[in-house]
Amino acid sequence: MAISEPASDQRRAFVLDLPQRLVCLLDGASASHGRASLLLVVVALVAFLPGFFQISPIDRDEARFAQATKQMVESGNFVEIRFHTQARNKKPVGIHWLQAASVTAGEAVIGPSALTSIWLYRLPSLLAAVGAVLLTYWTALVFLSRRGALLAGLLMASCVLLGVEARLAKTDAVLLLTIIACFGALARAYVRPRAERTGDFRLAFIFWTAMAAGILVKGPMTPLFVGLAIVALAVVERSGSVLRPLRPLVGLVWCLLLVLPWFVAIWFATKGAFYQHAVGVDMLGKVTEGQEGHWGPPGTYFLAVWGTFWPSVVLAAMAAPFAWRARRDEKVRFLLCWLVPTWLLFEIAATKLPHYVLPLYPALAILGVMAIERGALARAGSRLAGLVWLWPVLAILVSLGLGGAYLWFGSGFGLAAWPLLALAIALLWMAARAFPRVGPEGAVLTAIAGALVLYTAVYQAMLPQMRALWISERLAAVVKEQGCPAANVSSFPYQEPSLVFLVGTDINYVLPNEAAALMKKGGCSLAFMDERFTGNFEKHAAAHGLKYHAVATISGFVYNGGRLTAITVYRSDDAPAGSGAAR
Repeated sequence: MAISEPASDQRRAFVLDLPQRLVCLLDGASASHGRASLLLVVVALVAFLPGFFQISPIDRDEARFAQATKQMVESGNFVEIRFHTQARNKKPVGIHWLQAASVTAGEAVIGPSALTSIWLYRLPSLLAAVGAVLLTYWTALVFLSRRGALLAGLLMASCVLLGVEARLAKTDAVLLLTIIACFGALARAYVRPRAERTGDFRLAFIFWTAMAAGILVKGPMTPLFVGLAIVALAVVERSGSVLRPLRPLVGLVWCLLLVLPWFVAIWFATKGAFYQHAVGVDMLGKVTEGQEGHWGPPGTYFLAVWGTFWPSVVLAAMAAPFAWRARRDEKVRFLLCWLVPTWLLFEIAATKLPHYVLPLYPALAILGVMAIERGALARAGSRLAGLVWLWPVLAILVSLGLGGAYLWFGSGFGLAAWPLLALAIALLWMAARAFPRVGPEGAVLTAIAGALVLYTAVYQAMLPQMRALWISERLAAVVKEQGCPAANVSSFPYQEPSLVFLVGTDINYVLPNEAAALMKKGGCSLAFMDERFTGNFEKHAAAHGLKYHAVATISGFVYNGGRLTAITVYRSDDAPAGSGAAR
């Protein structure tokens, strides 16, 4: 007669089985660079693709970048950057060129609808985010075994902040790609013995080409991240020989050849206004004052990293004592010079946005895995083991918060999301339970699996269905239904960048009296009026003798202003009316 195992033993075996299987998967994938790269690409796509095609344009930065690119494609002017009726002299042109190439290729396949298909504008960010994961692996090979480098790449692939940036049509994922490429080349130059630090054209080409690309994407940010690390290395080594393999003189000339043509062209095109605003207002303003309400005290990034680098931040935090003890180790010193000076600078700067420190996260990932490979986490014992419960605790908090938001803003009950949220929490609980039994690798891999499930629930099953958030998308649907040209559409005071992108560049952002005057000109015309200003609009419409009627009311939540709104869509009676109802 067979004796059954006690229930507690069965549960323990279940908790340990998945982490051990994931460790075996890591072992198998690290057998070759090809297998490792394939696994990283697959995991990155599983992390980044949910919601990529479905989520509406996000206000305000993403929609501004996308609209500026759309106007480039519409006008054929690929030098000047404009948003709606104004010059957008903030960031260089690199991201717009990448997005324009994506949209132009999309037009050839899907036709004119490519211009308002936000996923095409996001494609450079997605590809750059996947590339950043692969370059984290490439850079980590300088410091870790192939197996460890693969784990470091997986830590970046599952990072919350990188997943957000992969889904946004703006600069930061591409900037990250350029910075990691620079650090990967710099690390290979640094670990050489000083006597062997001679010119290496391959490394120099990678470093300076990536530097030029970063400058074209976000101006001084790539030189800032890399330059501070080089200065720190030169100080601690009392030598600048780390730059010799990178051929600085020849490389600088190459970098200038790549970037100067556009910088000269934009000088003449804007008569110097681009530099006056981009440097004098945008860049310096972020250093001295919190622009657009994004101020934060020193320590803001230290607090934010617990959410933005989740779930990998647990491993990075547990590795902190190891990094301090091993700070004189050559490889640890390089990673600290990558991480510490720039982190301190951003903590001091007035403007605080979470994505500013994203290029420092690969160093955290590599340090975390280095602590595993050198046995530091095993020696740390139970003093830090409690941190692993941040995996399920934060997942529960996110699930509760987003679940409540979904019930308020969503369409239907969202049955698909709840099982996924439950599975994610179960996996993250399993990861925390497994940590002392199977070790950090199996626990971290299980946490990554739980994070991937959580991202699918949030981005694929929940956010696209929160219709109250996507006001511009619903207003654009009314315009399409009514068949009015963008030039005959006006809006007040709801004037988000996403509305320009989805309705059309010619939309009018005007006051209620101007909206009434525009509708009086005849033809198919619409006016969007917030409920606070409908009386004002109706008064001016009466003064103009305008005949009109309401065709729809769009109720929702303006997440930038944090307020509920109801927008009435008015249509002139001078043209045949389409159907319309409250949406």
